[in-house]
Amino acid sequence: MADKLEGRIWLAADSTGNTFALEQMRLLDAIQQSGSISAAARELGISYKTAWERLERMNNLSAEPLVTRSAGGSQGGGSRLTPHGESILAGFARLQQQHSDFVSQLGRQVDRLDDLASFVKSNQLVSSAGNQFLGTVTRVQPGAVNAEVTLRVNDAVDLVAIITEQSRIDLDARPGRTLVALVKASSVLLSSSPELSVSARNIITGRIARLVRGKVNTDVHIDIGDDKTLNAVITNRSAARMGLAENQSITAFFKASSVILLGG
Repeated sequence: MADKLEGRIWLAADSTGNTFALEQMRLLDAIQQSGSISAAARELGISYKTAWERLERMNNLSAEPLVTRSAGGSQGGGSRLTPHGESILAGFARLQQQHSDFVSQLGRQVDRLDDLASFVKSNQLVSSAGNQFLGTVTRVQPGAVNAEVTLRVNDAVDLVAIITEQSRIDLDARPGRTLVALVKASSVLLSSSPELSVSARNIITGRIARLVRGKVNTDVHIDIGDDKTLNAVITNRSAARMGLAENQSITAFFKASSVILLGG
């Protein structure tokens, strides 16, 4: 047979679209084996920055933290999986084996995959949003044209989104419903003063966990509690003018219209 059936597997929760890909599971496994984020990154051939970003995204999309970390600067610190992380990793390994057996069996029954491959490629969804949070709807205010939806990310952070009333209906956005919120990092503005008056509905105070400076922009990673991280991208000039530093208290704000909701 010219074509060979191959498959990829993700771990998804509650059909919300939040997924843990194989690469992320490999990162968790490498951390478990090495006890270090930097060592795990070297083993996988990725940068320390990439490893951190994957961990932040995994924790943001998980109901519970997957990795506990201790400070270690650019060389990384001691890290280990939480019991929840260990449980997910072990379950994924078992599921991966069953998935492999299933794909092998199915492949022996398929003669041609051209149409199937085209379909799969056209139905993949990739988001460029720097912030993705799993949350629970706590409040909905319907309107004639637009609706306001409040999503609880953790005990200290609620996100407010403004979406069309038709989108609210399509998403079945109601209290208790689990959704994913997307916010572009470029939409997040920062202030070193928590008393600044702004019109933005979303105002979140946290602590700068990491600063990653590029040639033009600086990625600001903000610890907002419960192992959740909010990312902002600002110019290097703005970062210098504000005197940003790790462990500094910072306030982030963005419009409710900048929050995109996903459901399943």
